[in-house]
Amino acid sequence: MKQDFLKYQAQTSTFPLAMEISHARGSYIYDTNGKPFLDFVSGVSATPLGHNHPKVINAIKHQLDKYMHVMVYGEYAQHAPVELCKCIAKHLPKPLDKTYLTNSGTEAIEGALKLAKRITGRSEIVAAKKAYHGNTMGSMSVMGFEERKQAFRPLLPGVKFIEFNEEEDLLKITTKTAGVILETIQGGAGFIEPKNGYLEKVRKRCTDVGAVLILDEIQPGIGRTGKLFGFENYNCTPDIVVMGKGLGGGMPIGAFTSSTKHMDLLMENPKLGHITTFGGHPVIAAAALATLTEITETNLMPEALEKEELFRKLLIHPLITEIRGKGLMLAPIMQSEDIANTVVLKSQDAGLILFWLLFEGKAVRITPPLTISNDEIIKGCDIIISILNEIQES
Repeated sequence: MKQDFLKYQAQTSTFPLAMEISHARGSYIYDTNGKPFLDFVSGVSATPLGHNHPKVINAIKHQLDKYMHVMVYGEYAQHAPVELCKCIAKHLPKPLDKTYLTNSGTEAIEGALKLAKRITGRSEIVAAKKAYHGNTMGSMSVMGFEERKQAFRPLLPGVKFIEFNEEEDLLKITTKTAGVILETIQGGAGFIEPKNGYLEKVRKRCTDVGAVLILDEIQPGIGRTGKLFGFENYNCTPDIVVMGKGLGGGMPIGAFTSSTKHMDLLMENPKLGHITTFGGHPVIAAAALATLTEITETNLMPEALEKEELFRKLLIHPLITEIRGKGLMLAPIMQSEDIANTVVLKSQDAGLILFWLLFEGKAVRITPPLTISNDEIIKGCDIIISILNEIQES
């Protein structure tokens, strides 16, 4: 299978991990030899309830027995997507009450950028340096990392970049700005949190100049930071919130939510302002509804903060300079990129799945399922510390 994987399936790097997968359950992924791997990554934050959670699987099977795709997005009323949008509205602050469902986070970003321009009648977008919002052309245009996008220029015109957490840069947001797009917690940059009321100050500046504030919750959203949405930790409500990854419970999904007044602008001038065939797919919506219901009706969110404290207690080592992030969105920063690479690769050999971040080479991604147990956290951290001890001794 590995040979065919490399021969027939397009790759994203010259050195894929290429683990041959047999099955997955709970906090573990199993290879074709039956070896278990403790998953500290959860599909890059996409499986918040772990693998094959029974409530998600049952919701999928129940919907499959009724029907799958029946019509393009927005034409038929279907129970699962309607109930999902109702559930999202229930758990968001006013006036965020109407949701557009998409196939992925990057598609939701595209829709959010279009909506900001439609709301304001302006064209300029302000984004953050070292930001990552996806890899389609609009999303790439607001990526703040030139090395990853220079080969694909020209991209969208009229995009300006500011330094995340730099208050003086907020003056670059003006009456020409249609929208400001930020990750609530910068992901690829190294899980960097907003500081000193930064998001509140961005919110005020956007309000003052009439710009739309878009917050990308694709990584920090769906319970990972101890709140359903990361922005709830920072006293800031956006005009548009974008979701993806964990919302689907392991199924592909994206969504963007705004006020009814704003979202209704996509219906006319022009009509079909944003359109998709498979967005809001009933099977995926059923999985997302089951995921969202389980996270909001259990103690998983407050427990994420307790588990964060356990990680911070266990991951103390001279080769770790700091641990960034919040809840179960954590990034131990190693003394060097070589150390980070060694930890990720040797951990897999030892039965623990870790991963990298896009732009911060010294970071190691720790984004386990919210359902991970304390014993599993201890087990995984023991492996990391053991590898760091080996590195230090050598």
